[in-house]
Amino acid sequence: MPSRRRTAPAAARSLADDVRGRTDEQLSALVLRRPDLARPTPSDLTALAARASTRASVQRCLEALDRGRVQVLEAAVAAGDGADPARVAGLLGAPVARVRPVLEHLWGLALLWRGGDGLHVVRTVTEVLGPTPAGLGPALADLPGGGSRPTPDADAVRRLVADAPPAATALLERMTWGPPLGVAPAGDVGGAVGWLIEHGVLVRLPRDLGDLTLLRGAPAAPGDTRVVLPREVALALRGDRTHERAELDPPPVATRDLGVEVVDGTAAAVVLDLLTAVGDLLLRWGAAPPRVLRTGGLAVRDLRATATALDLDPDRTAFVAEVALAAGLLADDGELEPVWAPTPLADAWEDRPAGERWAVLAQGWRDSTRAPHLVGSPTGSGGRAASSSGTTNALGPDVQWPAVRGLRAEVLGELATLDPGQAPDADDLLDRLRWRRPLRSPRVLQETATAVLREAEWLGVTGRGALSGAGRRLVAREERDVVAAAMATALPAPVDHVLLQADLTAVAPGPLEGALARLVRLVADVESRGGATVHRFSPDSVRRALDEGWSADELLDRLREASRTGVPQPLEYLVRDVARRHGQVRVGAATAYLRSDDEAALGAMLAERRLASLRLRRIAPTVLVSSADPRVLLETLRDNGFAPVQEGPEGRVVVVAPPRRRAKERRLSPRPVVTPLDPAAAADLVGRLRVAEEAAREARAAADPDRPRLEPTEPAVTVAALRDAAADRRGLWIGYADAAGRTEVHLFYPLRVEGGRAVGRVADGADERAFGIHRITGVAPL
Repeated sequence: MPSRRRTAPAAARSLADDVRGRTDEQLSALVLRRPDLARPTPSDLTALAARASTRASVQRCLEALDRGRVQVLEAAVAAGDGADPARVAGLLGAPVARVRPVLEHLWGLALLWRGGDGLHVVRTVTEVLGPTPAGLGPALADLPGGGSRPTPDADAVRRLVADAPPAATALLERMTWGPPLGVAPAGDVGGAVGWLIEHGVLVRLPRDLGDLTLLRGAPAAPGDTRVVLPREVALALRGDRTHERAELDPPPVATRDLGVEVVDGTAAAVVLDLLTAVGDLLLRWGAAPPRVLRTGGLAVRDLRATATALDLDPDRTAFVAEVALAAGLLADDGELEPVWAPTPLADAWEDRPAGERWAVLAQGWRDSTRAPHLVGSPTGSGGRAASSSGTTNALGPDVQWPAVRGLRAEVLGELATLDPGQAPDADDLLDRLRWRRPLRSPRVLQETATAVLREAEWLGVTGRGALSGAGRRLVAREERDVVAAAMATALPAPVDHVLLQADLTAVAPGPLEGALARLVRLVADVESRGGATVHRFSPDSVRRALDEGWSADELLDRLREASRTGVPQPLEYLVRDVARRHGQVRVGAATAYLRSDDEAALGAMLAERRLASLRLRRIAPTVLVSSADPRVLLETLRDNGFAPVQEGPEGRVVVVAPPRRRAKERRLSPRPVVTPLDPAAAADLVGRLRVAEEAAREARAAADPDRPRLEPTEPAVTVAALRDAAADRRGLWIGYADAAGRTEVHLFYPLRVEGGRAVGRVADGADERAFGIHRITGVAPL
């Protein structure tokens, strides 16, 4: 289909005129680059232009610009309305051929519009950039009494300053490149500041213009004199440059060549530890899930207990839990007394090969809007809104921070630009990130980037700072099976056996998977990790397996099958000895009773103060009874170091394995705040906007010119139309609902738009009137 363009006026007078005159391809490119403009769908092209000039949309767009484009935009602001590429390039000291494509890009983003006299910066852009773009103060014409002052000649300014007193010269050296505002203490106006004011280099500001500050940050005091360095004077002193150095290209990043094999090997070792930690956490929380705090999240006590059990520090434990949460393996079970428990996905996850398990975790982390590094920090830090809870708990709502997903993608994207096996210098990488996003908080950017790099290392996305092969595919958003296969090639092959040692250890010469991994994790504890993992058997670990329902013979047979070295005699003795003593004390219902041939053991229970709540009572030398529920009795005795088992009505041992809690599966990755468009959807949207714009134009042409019919207008369109009319000193029709709900139509000439009101004059009226913007029902141009 050929490109359509509405017949544009000879020269656009506003952004709306400029947007209406663009081709379909240019409009499609605009909504693809700024998808927030299309959600919700604007009513027509005028509404699209108005939305493009709202503060929120402009802020979002500017924050995505790199330093080079921001500098070009600041130079365009300094050049003033009607600037051309040559003037902007001259202010930057850069070739026109280098600046022109950047200006074209900014125009494509609707941050600039083209008038008959040249380029114009959208008014909202200048507001978002602030009052001192590139460290330049206001133009003389915008200062009090500026209209009566002639524009200074640059050469004359430089000659004047060359003859200035040394103190005045020193002051100007500090103000030339910004900040351009300063305060002279009371009684000091006759010195250097007085000389500069007298010779028109500085301009004195009235006190009602705000509380400005000294160059060194000292607050202004009563009686102080506020001064500003006008933009024209500053440009003359800067040699007609807006910036000391044009930074149109990204800064270089120094790298170290580690080699692909070293990087992938390092990442693989970390991945094995991560998979073990996640598996151990799911096993532990499946048997004894920690409760959910009333404010959401995990109690600090439970985090520390889990960290001790996993042999990790609390920060890394919080990361492991957050990764499991992001992958959908962990959730709040939603019960009346909620706990953090594994989801049904966790059972299937544990049976998958290591590469697939890692891919699930890595993709969950990559797409998550949660920031694990915020755990333990005060709420409200990191650019987030503060809450009343004080400290950020793991798994809590305060870890949610949607901006982190974009920042994480940017950090990983920078790593992906380097060659495989190349690790960046950390400081250089941060400089590059600051160049990419100069309008973001440097502190938040640095903290977040550092945290992302640390988490990527913990996850195995990087190895020794360089992106691993699997991490590169993860960043490229390839399919999960491709990512998993890439990691699988780096991981050592899984083994189906262990080496049982006479010192009560089991050596796994490689990663264990499936049923064997679960068995070894149940019956032994990890003692050391490395090329081979060493597990140690102990009475407590063997008892853990017996409590799960294994008999001594079953346990020894399964270990014998898994071992290449048989079952050493010390291990068999340990298992049988623990099994012999396991269940010496048996619990039944009386409400509950205990019986044992070991009278001394029963005596120890009666004497144990920690068991007082059970209200134990001896009814025979070998029998105790309790008013507690049998299950409570059994768990309390185990918690206090005894090893009872439950007995059935026939006097046989009843195996009651601890219940494994499971929470409902929940997807934590929310939909993006702004839904991206694809080219086909953008083209369809532009077609509909073009039809709506043509219909609106025809309706305006057919309307009574003395009192047009006003259609309801979006608030953003209303504000943009009022501001454009005020800037161009022209009128427009407005519909206004009065206090009684009646709508009147006025021909209105706005003078300023501020504080939710439009102030100006109505046709044939001499006095200024103020209209509340919330009551303006519609607008239409003359």
